[in-house]
Amino acid sequence: MEKILKDKLLGLIREEAYIPLSARELADIFDIHDSERPMFYEKLDEMVNEGYLYRTKKKKYGLPRKMNLFVGRLEVTQRGFGFIVSEEEGLEDLFVPANGLNGALHGDKVTARITKCAAEGKRSEGEIIKVIERGYSTIVGTFEASAKYGFVVPDEKKFNMDIYVAKGDEMKAKNGDKVVCKITKWPERGRSPEGEIVEILGKKGIPEVEVLSIIRQHGVPEEFPKKVLKEAESIDEAVAQSEIAKRVDLRGKTIITIDGADAKDLDDAVSVELLPNGNHMLGVHIADVSHYVKESSKIDREALKRGTSVYFADRVIPMLPQKLSNGVCSLNPNVDRLTLSVSMEIDKEGKVVKHEIFESVIKSQARLVYEDISDILEKPGEEGTRPLEEKYSHLLEDFKRMEQLARILMNKREKRGAIDFDFPEAKIVFDEKGGVLDVRKYDRRISNRIIEEFMLVCNETVAEEFYWLSIPFVYRIHETPDLEKMHDFNRFIAAYGYHIKGDLESVHPKALQELVHEIRGKDEELAISMIMLRSLKQARYAPVSSGHFGLAAKYYSHFTSPIRRYPDLQIHRIIKEFLNGGIKQNRIEELKEIVAKSSEQSSLREREADEAEREVDDLKKAEYMSHRIGEVYPGFISGVTSFGIFVQLDNTVEGLVRLSSMEDDYYIFDSEKYMVVGERTKKIFKIGEKINVRVESVNMDFREIEFAIA
Repeated sequence: MEKILKDKLLGLIREEAYIPLSARELADIFDIHDSERPMFYEKLDEMVNEGYLYRTKKKKYGLPRKMNLFVGRLEVTQRGFGFIVSEEEGLEDLFVPANGLNGALHGDKVTARITKCAAEGKRSEGEIIKVIERGYSTIVGTFEASAKYGFVVPDEKKFNMDIYVAKGDEMKAKNGDKVVCKITKWPERGRSPEGEIVEILGKKGIPEVEVLSIIRQHGVPEEFPKKVLKEAESIDEAVAQSEIAKRVDLRGKTIITIDGADAKDLDDAVSVELLPNGNHMLGVHIADVSHYVKESSKIDREALKRGTSVYFADRVIPMLPQKLSNGVCSLNPNVDRLTLSVSMEIDKEGKVVKHEIFESVIKSQARLVYEDISDILEKPGEEGTRPLEEKYSHLLEDFKRMEQLARILMNKREKRGAIDFDFPEAKIVFDEKGGVLDVRKYDRRISNRIIEEFMLVCNETVAEEFYWLSIPFVYRIHETPDLEKMHDFNRFIAAYGYHIKGDLESVHPKALQELVHEIRGKDEELAISMIMLRSLKQARYAPVSSGHFGLAAKYYSHFTSPIRRYPDLQIHRIIKEFLNGGIKQNRIEELKEIVAKSSEQSSLREREADEAEREVDDLKKAEYMSHRIGEVYPGFISGVTSFGIFVQLDNTVEGLVRLSSMEDDYYIFDSEKYMVVGERTKKIFKIGEKINVRVESVNMDFREIEFAIA
């Protein structure tokens, strides 16, 4: 009922002819009975607090953007200014100067007044007038003690205020301790926020303490509540015969899993057959987590709170308790497992000509590793491969069919304009004591591509079916890039003799794909690809399907990883509910609210998880390079700024060469051409150029590595 009322209210207020009305006038329009008016007024206040409505000084209600207001999440830069990112599709970010933050902090949900409208090449500007919701309730940082009080210096550099801690609120923390500080008083003009220490993590600089700091900073919960663990322990590991009887039995089929060597949460299995008509029948079989994790159960509420599993270099913090993630839901070999299957008949052009989604039971024939399957397909008959070929002789034809189908699917995506960034990933190797032994490039080989392609086509197939069924769903969307960012990117690549074809206002992914092909193999390839990626919007979850720009896909969802992503689990429930009797109208209204909440929460948690994973990687890379001061490495210039040039090494480690350390000349930054030029020698350093550097120093606090030109 609340959802229907909210939709009706927003529907009225969004009408062009609407003028701001009072609460009483709105209640009259909707014919709200006197006895129900207090609840109605409460709902209006709730919608104001959530940022959907704005209440004027005269207590009249309107839509924020119709009142020259902007609502979204604040992202503050280290230089002090910020951007407000709207959840509304198609709205460009709003720039907020440092003096317009008005006590708002990084991560806050805010309302801003637009003070300058967008002009050519510049986005709109505003000032924050209200904090709707605080992004942080606790901050991780280093405690600095004095005789009468202390301060916590935040690890998050975007949180650009120290937190005052009164004597007695420091929990006996000592100078230099890493701590978790609960904010008790928010900042006002000219005053710092205040807080109290709630946890002491350990001494700053100890590797384990630094990792723990990152985990706490991004709100990644390590331990599961006891009630959640108790609920998980009550789940029966054996698959009941009565459940098998309800499902399609695929235990006799050749179904396998291919994952990383250290993976334990195996949530996808595949099968491929060649049909008499020359088409392929692809089966993608996904762990039926929703059979065990019921809506609104304790496990479900905890999974929504987490949103995703987090994969650090040296550990995994799962979304679900291990009893589920590594046990009863994981598609381990030679055991019965409940799955949700999608069978797709795919023709020689890569088109899915027929498909079916159904509940199933499987028994995986083998648990395979990416490296092994890639060796078999890429190095057939070689001495090192022969033992693997003998071990998997009964599956060799399946592997070949999989590669054949994957290449058909790759070709189809290529033709429609999908952008395939092939960035090198880091593989961080640890010794027995947890120290960093090596940092090297992780190759994305043919078996990785096979599984990627199978998951992509499955996700698209599921999303398209439920789009046309008009059932509430969680989609994975990637919006068209901002015009301003495309103009900036076009100016950048012009320095290398490239340009984006077509209209920048409605740029097609095909135009960017053609550029990716054009730069392939060139010195500037990786650098231009990185700048291109930064020019695109961030993919997110949404209850409305608006397509996926990077994949050049009209319909896309995340269906294939319900063990480690909440949106996948949520849509599994919807799919199963539809398969088992359909979804009635009153349930559709309920699901609309559920998918909207799932989308927002999952997007937020995904961003936090991505940042946490990246920060731990940076920490471990800095730790590795701290033992290599003075060593010389080859690399390439990955970025150019007014203060220095960034260089990425072949092993993916990135560091900075400061202009002030380049003593052979005075170097000037050319912002138009993204390069630095020697004033006297006219020597040029630009993005993509190969260069040798020496490791000068490592700042573990900032996880920064400084190089000098060798």
